[in-house]
Amino acid sequence: MSTETDTKVVAELREQFGKGFARRLRAAGKIPAVIYGHGTDPVHVALPGHQVFLLVRRANAVLELEINGKQQLTLVKDVQKDPVHQIIEHIDLLVVKKGEKVLVDVPVVVTGEPFSGTIATLENTTVALEVEATHIPQNVEVSVEGLEDGAQITAADLTLPRGASLQADPESIVVVVAFPPAPVEDEETEGDEETEDGAGEAASEDAPAEDSNA
Repeated sequence: MSTETDTKVVAELREQFGKGFARRLRAAGKIPAVIYGHGTDPVHVALPGHQVFLLVRRANAVLELEINGKQQLTLVKDVQKDPVHQIIEHIDLLVVKKGEKVLVDVPVVVTGEPFSGTIATLENTTVALEVEATHIPQNVEVSVEGLEDGAQITAADLTLPRGASLQADPESIVVVVAFPPAPVEDEETEGDEETEDGAGEAASEDAPAEDSNA
């Protein structure tokens, strides 16, 4: 049974294209995809839907494709989904080789608890790294344990996985620790209510008395 850690995928070559054929593929539980890169001509394939759906939930997934008995290592570069139903409509795959380094955006995960009363805000959810294609980290962890109000963590402060090099601006802010803003009292609303009440009273005073002879 296929799992999220089983990256070996049997792909089928396809020679038919168009929206109608793509719909029939998806109805049959398959996902249309294109493989490109390293100066090769694009190769159009169909992938097993359920297995690949599980695999691409992880950022920068690497798929070990088997196409007509030949092995091809690929990196998931783009996943196109239906905006309403979130069904995968198409996948772009980049040809990679073992030992090759690739540029990827790796998710940043905050760990720990900052100083009491403060909150840690993630300013950048990913960080650009150059890493080996077969050793792409799932995420980069950044600890905010005990950090006080005003503390900032930049890309240069991150502890990167072995073999990874930073490609993002080293001075770009990743996490900020600060006290949450104090709740603002709705003074204007209170003032408006008082003004309306005052206006109502004034209107009552200015209104002409009813003619008792009417």
